[in-house]
Amino acid sequence: MTYLLFVAGLVILIAGGEGLVRGASGIARHFKLSPMLIGLTIVGFGTSAPELLVSLQAALDNQPGLALGNVIGSNIANILLILGISAVIAPLVTPGRRMLRDLGFMLGSALVLWVMLLDGVVSRVDGVILLIGLALFLALAFLNGGAEHEDDSPILAQPVAWAMTLGGLVAMVIGARLLVGSASTIARDFGVSEAVIGLTIVAIGTSLPELTTSVIAALRKQTDIAVGNVVGSNVFNILGILGITSAITPIAAAPRFAQTDMVWVSVATLGLIAAALLLGRLPRIAGVALLATYGVYILLAS
Repeated sequence: MTYLLFVAGLVILIAGGEGLVRGASGIARHFKLSPMLIGLTIVGFGTSAPELLVSLQAALDNQPGLALGNVIGSNIANILLILGISAVIAPLVTPGRRMLRDLGFMLGSALVLWVMLLDGVVSRVDGVILLIGLALFLALAFLNGGAEHEDDSPILAQPVAWAMTLGGLVAMVIGARLLVGSASTIARDFGVSEAVIGLTIVAIGTSLPELTTSVIAALRKQTDIAVGNVVGSNVFNILGILGITSAITPIAAAPRFAQTDMVWVSVATLGLIAAALLLGRLPRIAGVALLATYGVYILLAS
């Protein structure tokens, strides 16, 4: 039964991701917003809903390792696994100047979290600081979110676009819940620790909406959404999810998060920034390198 739930969750996630990408693109066209902005906000934040549900519930259940591991592990998976797979499918355009602000926010949020973890707890005050950072990110994103090019493809009717977007989000939340629950049960059967479950099984499970959305966007050659989805999700994971969760209840942080895992987050983010500035794109060979690096991380984390 557990394995059937795992498969069902994956199928629902894929269907939801398809609806989300198509609907969000239609909304972007109607409001003359750039695909990158939609990827950073509606898609990026929407696909982070499973991480929010899991981390908040874990913190309330006094499982801080799972709450933090889920967010940190998801951010690592978003860059190395999701962008890696997406780049292998289709080279991803990452225009340096246009994305510099957003990538800077992603790096800055990671560094701020790293500092917060050094004292062994993400406090309520830390949570408020993170939420202020999220508000600033959203304000800047929308102020600079006008469409940058014309698109001659048919415009999707807005009721249909919104229905597809909201329906896709709901489907992905349901699918992620099924998948994470079943995957966690399978992992515990093999005696895996809470921190490792959070950093690997749960992190990958809650990142499946991002994976599904970015892969579908890459297949549709909508690489702005594919990249923006990951950047927006990573920013929201730290500023939004940990901000909301720690503002409600402080989260104790095991030393390994500051000593090891945040190093991986920061290095992966710096690598993405370097590719954006120097290459302006992530070619397929870069995608292969990202996937290989993620394989190394999983082996070391386990």
